[in-house]
Amino acid sequence: MSQNRPKSNQVATRKAVAKKIDEVLAGIRVPDLPYPAGKLSPETASDWQPLLSSCWTEQRDERVTHLLRSVDLDWSVRQINAAYVADRIMDVFLKTSGLHTQIVRRIARLRFYLAWRMNLDGHRAFNDTLLVWLDSFQEWRGWSDSGGRSSKVLLDQLDALVTAVSTSFESGTSVAVDTFCSQWQEDSFRRSAQTGKLRQRLLETEQGAARQRRADQTSRALIGRALQGRKLPQPVLSFIFEHWQGLLKQAVWDSGVTGEACRHGSKLLEWLVWVGDPSLSDKDRDRLYHVGEQLGDRLVDVWGRVFERPLTPNSLAGIGAVLMSRLRGETPELVDALPEGGGFLWNPAWLNFVPPLHKEFEPYEGSWFVEGEGAGEQRRYFCALLEETAEILWTNGTGVKLGLQPWQAFCQSKAEGGIRPLPDPTPFGDVLEETVQLLATACEKQRKQREQAAAAAKAQANVLRKEREAAELKRQQQEAERLAVLERERQKLEDQRLADAQAEQERVHIEKTQLAQKQVDDLGLGAWIAVESGQPAVAATRFKLAVRTNASRKLIFVDKLGLNRREFMDDELVQGIVEERIRILGGASEFDDTLSRVVGRIRVGRS
Repeated sequence: MSQNRPKSNQVATRKAVAKKIDEVLAGIRVPDLPYPAGKLSPETASDWQPLLSSCWTEQRDERVTHLLRSVDLDWSVRQINAAYVADRIMDVFLKTSGLHTQIVRRIARLRFYLAWRMNLDGHRAFNDTLLVWLDSFQEWRGWSDSGGRSSKVLLDQLDALVTAVSTSFESGTSVAVDTFCSQWQEDSFRRSAQTGKLRQRLLETEQGAARQRRADQTSRALIGRALQGRKLPQPVLSFIFEHWQGLLKQAVWDSGVTGEACRHGSKLLEWLVWVGDPSLSDKDRDRLYHVGEQLGDRLVDVWGRVFERPLTPNSLAGIGAVLMSRLRGETPELVDALPEGGGFLWNPAWLNFVPPLHKEFEPYEGSWFVEGEGAGEQRRYFCALLEETAEILWTNGTGVKLGLQPWQAFCQSKAEGGIRPLPDPTPFGDVLEETVQLLATACEKQRKQREQAAAAAKAQANVLRKEREAAELKRQQQEAERLAVLERERQKLEDQRLADAQAEQERVHIEKTQLAQKQVDDLGLGAWIAVESGQPAVAATRFKLAVRTNASRKLIFVDKLGLNRREFMDDELVQGIVEERIRILGGASEFDDTLSRVVGRIRVGRS
């Protein structure tokens, strides 16, 4: 298990990257997700804990984002982003973990729990306890759904995980899950130590068994080669199968096929066949006598070298009887040396057996291989190559033997694609680090794009503002020019009106003056005038013309008693009449009529 623990610098890196989760939760925006139209406060966002808890309890394989789309509720931006991050991490883990499909699917359902915790705790949802536990699943990379006891152990633990996560949902805290992860790790350490011992014990046992198989198969091959196609006396065959096969097996066990005992034993086996088969030994009677004299002693000698116990005389009785019969020239009763129907199995390949070179199989030892696809795949561990038999010892993840496979059969299956190396697993921490790094990069890119868009919008707004200001200034200038033109025209008209009014006043004044002058000129002695006092409450004073001096153009008036005297110059009297301070009473009606006519003409001229 120690190899599954991340190194300290790797842990520091993962923690630094994990903190970027907070930035992603706050800043990333993913198309087609149901973000709120406006800014939604956490208080007004829908409570998703019951919904996520229900999906976990039902062990659904649905994505959290798909779940949020399927219900018509108000989700905050942080909730939606937490769901997206949880889905993204677990989707990558599903593809790259290297674990069996059934395991990784059940782990991936933690997306509901992780989305819930990320919304509450941000990057702290991935605490050390949880990350170490998820990384430790590399221990189970060789797990297959074989239905055995070791297979069921993991499934039972994953069932316990369902209960632990459900308890955390109910309590609103991660305590139950953290406790479960810690207990899992303790069990894992014990299991790892036990697995190592089981594998070592199994290897030692299988190496011994392989050596025995090598000795047995080699002895069978030696006997099969010697007896193939022969007919021999039954006592010879009985001795070979009951005694000499065991000797050959032990000799191969002790020193291999090249050992002295095996060579001597094999040679004596050939002598036994030669002596017992008349078709071989009858052709050379001299040699038959020579071999017959030495065979018994040689058999006893070789037996003594191999075994500590002696070869009993009864064991050789049958051989002795056959030798005597043969030496007398008799032909003993013969039977087939090898039973019909393949009752004695042997393979001549063991006589030329050469184990593969160490460099050929060393790269595969300690590696995982997989057969099959999908849920039906089976994983197996290349525990070791048993060099005595060139067989691969396959085990499962808990050190239990799965079987043996000849090296050549393995090479052929691997070349044909029937068995393939299991890719290196990707720890969950690496998946988390790489996924969050990618999301953080995307989030930063979006942030810069938003800043650029905001800056562009601000610049565009400034341009539009300046354009509006310029347009407004131009409009104001044009309006000012228009108003100035209107003012000039109005002033011109006003000046013209005033000029016309002044001219009219002057004309009227001239006509009034001329009319008043005429009245004054026509004023005769005794004519009356009224002089206004200038005070509204005082009535006008009436005077009568008493003296008129043409030379000085002076007119002298008196009141009706002839006492008060008033003098007016001609032009002064005219001016007083024009200004209506003086009225001529005697000819007043004629003056008024004349004045009305003058004013009437003036009005007609204006229209």
